[in-house]
Amino acid sequence: MKAFRYVSQDEPLRLEDVPDPVPEPGWVVVDVEAAGLCHSDVHVLDGTIEPSRRPPFTLGHEVAGRVSALGEGVEGYAVGDRVAVAIIAHPEVRADLAPGIGVDGGYAERLAVHASTLVPVPDGLSILHAAVATDSVVTAYHAVRTEARARPGDVIAVIGLGGLGLNGVRTAALAGATVHGVDINPDTFDAAHAAGASECFTDIGALAAHRPDAVVDFAGVGSTTADAIDVVRRQGRVVLVGLGTRTTSFANGALVRKSVELRGSYGASKDELRQVLDFIARGRIEPAVEEIPFADLNEGLDRIRRGDVRGRLVVRPSA
Repeated sequence: MKAFRYVSQDEPLRLEDVPDPVPEPGWVVVDVEAAGLCHSDVHVLDGTIEPSRRPPFTLGHEVAGRVSALGEGVEGYAVGDRVAVAIIAHPEVRADLAPGIGVDGGYAERLAVHASTLVPVPDGLSILHAAVATDSVVTAYHAVRTEARARPGDVIAVIGLGGLGLNGVRTAALAGATVHGVDINPDTFDAAHAAGASECFTDIGALAAHRPDAVVDFAGVGSTTADAIDVVRRQGRVVLVGLGTRTTSFANGALVRKSVELRGSYGASKDELRQVLDFIARGRIEPAVEEIPFADLNEGLDRIRRGDVRGRLVVRPSA
């Protein structure tokens, strides 16, 4: 089968022929019908994120498809079932089972995954939407609903209006909050307004007048987190999701004097993925996706690197 393999930092992924996966007991093989392209894979290639495995291996952690083989002892699933693969991070982190992180991922025609990570895809739900739900949607959902604790009447600010940020805006709006968006690129504002943002700004400082209860930083380039601490209300919450830089510096005085709660947010729970898939199936969340050919995967990652993507790029490896 064909797979795009990570071989070395600062090199494009290499398309190779690799053996078909064989399911061990408790594992299944999934034919990858959709895989989302994530900025964190660009960070791995560029060296911003240290990979959890030694190369070569297959990246791609936003995966959905059909079960094509069952390992011994697997119950509750059958060949042909449509499934999404959860990146389980709550209540415990199971990065060892996550595709593209702990095991070979979805930038391939097929992959083997542990049966405990599977979530059925509701009938009628686009397989493209199911794939991006596993990270782009549910990571934003967890950050806004669980870590930022968005509630009706809250003022929630979202920094970074890319794939995750737009889903964060939508999640906050569904929670009944007033949402403000920030991005250096005003071309993102129309999509943010459509997702439920009331106002959008290019300058984080403009949020101060709105005294947000929580600021969710999907950019994470250092200065964004420091600025979020400055603009959030006293005893407000700042949630860091983005990994745009390895380190962040901020003024201790603002954090301490305002009693700001600073939290990191990573992934989501399997139950939260079920909730997100239900929201999408009911039309309450509609992820913005753009399908590109599997052969153009490296070009797609380059587009993400340049900031030339609105929403989420998706490929169909098994097509």
